[in-house]
Amino acid sequence: MPSPGTISGMRGLPYVGLLLCVAVTAQNRTAVGDLLEAKLIDRIRTVDAASSGVLGVFAIDLESGHTISYHGDVVFPQASSIKIPLMIEVFRQAREGKFKLNDMVVLQPADAVAGSGYLRLMLAKAVNLSIEDLVTAMIAGSDNTATNRLIAMVGMEQVNATMDKLGFRQTRLRRKMIDAEAAAKNDENVSTPREMAHLAELLYRGKAVDAESSQHMLRILKLVEADFRASIPPAVEVAAKPGQLTGVLCETGVVFVKGRPFALSVASTFLNDSSNPVPVIARAVYDYFAVLARSNRYGNGGVR
Repeated sequence: MPSPGTISGMRGLPYVGLLLCVAVTAQNRTAVGDLLEAKLIDRIRTVDAASSGVLGVFAIDLESGHTISYHGDVVFPQASSIKIPLMIEVFRQAREGKFKLNDMVVLQPADAVAGSGYLRLMLAKAVNLSIEDLVTAMIAGSDNTATNRLIAMVGMEQVNATMDKLGFRQTRLRRKMIDAEAAAKNDENVSTPREMAHLAELLYRGKAVDAESSQHMLRILKLVEADFRASIPPAVEVAAKPGQLTGVLCETGVVFVKGRPFALSVASTFLNDSSNPVPVIARAVYDYFAVLARSNRYGNGGVR
């Protein structure tokens, strides 16, 4: 996999530092810690076996840099989770001065797009909204009308070019929302659990555009109420974006476990029933990191 870097000319250097961190951490790992991780993989494998579809998971320990992968390099459809790369491109272009987030945009009735979101219901006549309003609607409400307007504004090719610069060459925005003709041609919006989790990591580390933009994007992602949020205790902050299509469920984000925050991407496809593996996996991964947060390397959670 190409090395994820930053949007600036420092491409690749943050990832080199991360590899050094992982190398140091590997020296500090214990056999009992490896057994605990193996139990997590077994839990994920059990969920996958019980699912009607197929599953990919990638988690990053944001304290140590250690990663956990289960089919993490397989390309999956991302549905609305692809809106994370689009949001990053909007903030990148705003930082470059192409527009300001408080610039106003006029939405016309012809801009209405079916599916998720509320903006289409407001477009009996023209509506003025800021670019930031559109981004918030796209993420917090998964609004397809806002999404397609932002794609038209920043350019699909530019989103993909930015992903290339970051080293995420499997992450591709290939079509606008609810384009059945493009989907029939297999023009899906895709990525791997590994790349999506590393995108979330860049947000956490302040390297998606810059620190201020990264924090702004995380604040927007924290507005989302989806499977990660529902499966994790309310006291723990979550910043994530889900995606859903017929047969497809996924989610990517950051879970702010005190002392052991982690990035997580879960992707599933070919689902043919109502089962949803995403919250089950999110809870299993949370449980793993919660144990690490309260224990030393040998599992001691404190003197009793």
